[in-house]
Amino acid sequence: MSLNSPIQGLRQPLDELVEILKMAAEPSRLRILRVLAAGDLTVTDLTTILGQSQPRVSRHLKLLVEHKLIRRWQEGSWAFFRLNREPAYWDLVNTLLTHLDANDSTLQRDAERLTAVKQERRARASEYFSQNASAWDKIRSLHAPDSDVEAALQAAVGEGPFNAMLDIGTGTGRMLELFAPQAASALGVDHNRDMLAMARANIDSAGLEGAEVRLGDIENLDVGRNIYDLVLIHQVLHFLHDPAMAVAEAVRALAPGGTIAIVDFATHDNEVLRTEHQHLRLGFADDVMLGWLLEAGIADVQTHAVETQSSTDGGAKPLTVKIWVGRDSNYEIASAATNRELV
Repeated sequence: MSLNSPIQGLRQPLDELVEILKMAAEPSRLRILRVLAAGDLTVTDLTTILGQSQPRVSRHLKLLVEHKLIRRWQEGSWAFFRLNREPAYWDLVNTLLTHLDANDSTLQRDAERLTAVKQERRARASEYFSQNASAWDKIRSLHAPDSDVEAALQAAVGEGPFNAMLDIGTGTGRMLELFAPQAASALGVDHNRDMLAMARANIDSAGLEGAEVRLGDIENLDVGRNIYDLVLIHQVLHFLHDPAMAVAEAVRALAPGGTIAIVDFATHDNEVLRTEHQHLRLGFADDVMLGWLLEAGIADVQTHAVETQSSTDGGAKPLTVKIWVGRDSNYEIASAATNRELV
């Protein structure tokens, strides 16, 4: 075997690696690995795709989780499964899957059923979006077009590439669509299951296999610490009782030298957003946001404003969208360490 072989990184004792390979070689489990390569799925999804009973599929999943080839996380009464993206296990599974014949009749049937599952997911997400679209459109009419805001955000953050990105309050997953193509891995977190369903549908449509979403408490993040070199909080803080806590949690997830970008409204007096759209905060002043970031350890912050020149419905004053982009305070240390490694 070549020393550059992708499975060398697994570095398991011989007997343990043999057990992993034996376990993965079972036909149903190999089929599960193949469909999970296209994104996260529930037990119900997998029983539909494989045409097997729920207890049988659950037993296969349990073994795959125990051998760390897939990961499981709970969202209320639902459990989602996805391939383990730790490089060693990810490389091993990819190596196995590349040897499968896509023209195999069983695999073709799995692919057809997977497509049907994703189509149903998109249909449910579209229904939820239709029910809420009017409210979102009303808010959008008050500020600059989303395309202008997104262009300003991309310019402020930079092109990457990024090792790992975290989108806090991912909503429909739009930030994942924008930045995940430049990231080795991307995670979106949100507390709203309907929003997560929509985000998953959008991720599927965009073909972002490196992106995933999960249920999470924005003010008490259950994610890795000091590992994300890009952290985004897009139009989220005005919904929170304690936005300062959310900022602190986001910074704790930031890797040394990482970038945090916060997008929200500048202070305004449009009470309709509070009374009709559940905004708890009517925007944020620069000194407040900069104070939260500084307290969390981010001293190097740049601010950007995106104004709208158009009139708004009902004569309401247009909203200014602000973008605050900060760099982790340890970025010089991290950069020096990187330079030493390259010497």
